[in-house]
Amino acid sequence: MSDLSCSLDPKLCKLSYLPVYLLPVAMPFASLTLGDFSRSRWSQLDNLPNTQKNVVPVNISSNSFIRIAAFLCPLLWFEGFFLCSGNDGLLCPHETLTVISSTDYMQFCFQFQKQGKDLEKVKQRLVEIANYVDKFYRALNIRVALVGLEVWSDSDKCPITQDPFTTLHEFLDWRKVKLLPQKPHDNAQLISGVYFQGTTIGMAPIMSMCTAEQSGGIVMDHSDNPLGAAVTLAHELGHNFGMNHDTPERGCGCRMTVDRGGCIMTPSTGYPFPTVFSTCSKKDLAASLEKGVGMCLYNMPEVKVLYGGQKCGNGYVEEGEECDCGEPEECMNPCCNATTCTLKEDAVCAHGQCCEGCRLKPAGTLCRETSNSCDLPEFCTGASPHCPANVYLHDGHACHNVDGYCYNGICQTHEQQCITLWGAGAKPAPGICFERVNSAGDPYGNCGKDSKGSFAKCDASDAKCGKIQCQGGANRPVIGTNAVSIETNIPLQEGGRILCRGTHVYLGDDMPDPGLVLAGTKCGDNMVCLNRQCQNVSVFGVHECSGKCSGRGVCNNKKNCHCEAHWAPPFCETAGFGGSIDSGPMRAAGSVDNLIPIVTHLAGTQSSLYVSFLQSQFWINVWFGLKCNFPSATQLPFHPVIHYTVNSFYLKKKKKEGIDPPQKPLPADPLGRSSRLGHSAATGRSFTCESFDKFVHQPHHFQLSQHSLNSALLTRSV
Repeated sequence: MSDLSCSLDPKLCKLSYLPVYLLPVAMPFASLTLGDFSRSRWSQLDNLPNTQKNVVPVNISSNSFIRIAAFLCPLLWFEGFFLCSGNDGLLCPHETLTVISSTDYMQFCFQFQKQGKDLEKVKQRLVEIANYVDKFYRALNIRVALVGLEVWSDSDKCPITQDPFTTLHEFLDWRKVKLLPQKPHDNAQLISGVYFQGTTIGMAPIMSMCTAEQSGGIVMDHSDNPLGAAVTLAHELGHNFGMNHDTPERGCGCRMTVDRGGCIMTPSTGYPFPTVFSTCSKKDLAASLEKGVGMCLYNMPEVKVLYGGQKCGNGYVEEGEECDCGEPEECMNPCCNATTCTLKEDAVCAHGQCCEGCRLKPAGTLCRETSNSCDLPEFCTGASPHCPANVYLHDGHACHNVDGYCYNGICQTHEQQCITLWGAGAKPAPGICFERVNSAGDPYGNCGKDSKGSFAKCDASDAKCGKIQCQGGANRPVIGTNAVSIETNIPLQEGGRILCRGTHVYLGDDMPDPGLVLAGTKCGDNMVCLNRQCQNVSVFGVHECSGKCSGRGVCNNKKNCHCEAHWAPPFCETAGFGGSIDSGPMRAAGSVDNLIPIVTHLAGTQSSLYVSFLQSQFWINVWFGLKCNFPSATQLPFHPVIHYTVNSFYLKKKKKEGIDPPQKPLPADPLGRSSRLGHSAATGRSFTCESFDKFVHQPHHFQLSQHSLNSALLTRSV
């Protein structure tokens, strides 16, 4: 029977619906398991030896395996990727980034074929995977909390196949249409037991965190040890954050040698598994956050849904608690009594960006600066110790001197994408380049892929939403190491030629082509790219929303008015103190104007994003929360939050011999985790993701050598 039989034929699967609610309280070095909050496994991870026997795996019967999908089946939900910093009561590493901390609400989709399987062990395994991921991201000031698990008992909610591209597309589409409206979250990951084609063991879009269309990924549960899937999940999540592969050309610093696992974003995975991030990953994360990636990461998690009952010392301020700074031996907050979770004498607050010296900051105090031209500032309300949830300009607002439109808090333009691909000095090519090249429907000119997986030709009206065409910049693409530069000469009727520069970037099997124009990019006057089509910007409804602001404010992503300094929300009709019902007042009563006018923010003063404590929700139908205790000092930067969703399946599989640990290093992971764990043995050599990329994407009609992709330059005439 095929490994896919359970997924494809629901009659073969005897599944039960199990809404489970867990709260493995994540203490530092704590192993989050059902009802057992021991500290043993994290301490093992800290000093992980090179032998597998020292890491105790959860025993899942040999003929079953998990598939966790980010928008799929049974759901596991993480309610918390939160960025640690400030005095929010969570303990963060001493070495912190000057970027953001965030809580990512992750949702797992999980489908289980019940053939004598132990559901409790399955839940334990998923919790362990989530906790490993949390452990990895602590070093980046990011925390993860699992909050839910859902088992599909009848059939897959979206098609799951061995084609990773199709599976990722279907899963992300299902998440956007079905899952997001029901369960708000930041990101979703699918963990699957289905073996993907080739060497791929994971795939995720890059720089897609918080977007409705692409914030998620797919992961193959390739190891009996949950650490294996956790590393792959952390890797794919890294791509969502904007992290690229750690290739030799980048000169990344990794504090773990290769024989000790190396770093998480290495293109291939092997044994021992990597457990740390490189210097390149940290730089990539910082750069992405500065561009506005992760706008959803600033919101506090909903602690009421956390399973496991209330507990003083778990780092979450729950009902009846005034504060919670963790266990007494961990608490560094001078305002909170760790034993009773009550405020100390004379203290008014203990946590939050709007709490300083155990006192509330005045209303109108800036607590979160803008990160880019599409962001909006937030201010203390004077009534809460927490900075209001992050808000930004409504999709469709003009930005970058009216050359672009805001989309998910980022100003998307062809120019910026050309610079990302080709470096400084690059600019968009004339429109004729987009029209001629993207009408081909080949790897170098297309509007994505159709339902059959073939490259789709662009209609003339949609040409600027296909492959990006540029001029100028570096001699070869500056993103990725395996890229083909395509220079197309287009003759003009009046004589002469126009040189168009395109690219096909091989970032890896786990990442879609970054050479396609990004959603939300301006493709004409009052026109924007959505779903590879050039549509009227009215699709966002921004003009209708802004129309209710009386000409004295702008519309934010929650469809509320953000008023100028002297006008009051909600509609900027009467005198007031500016801001919105979401962001707090721009100035306190009786204060002198001390803020930059809104129009300046629209023009786009881009500043570093300092966030204090941000949490986003990881939705997963197994509710569980991870905790992190902050130091009391407000020295740490503020960090955004992520809502992360992961879907997982549990399916029948044949026992693989010699999988853990593998006989040889696992094949390389092409910008997505790539490996078949034992499938590569048949080739007689270690088949890396890069080599697989080169093999699969070989542009045969150009007669390129498999070994020439790193610096290939194609010149053609149209």
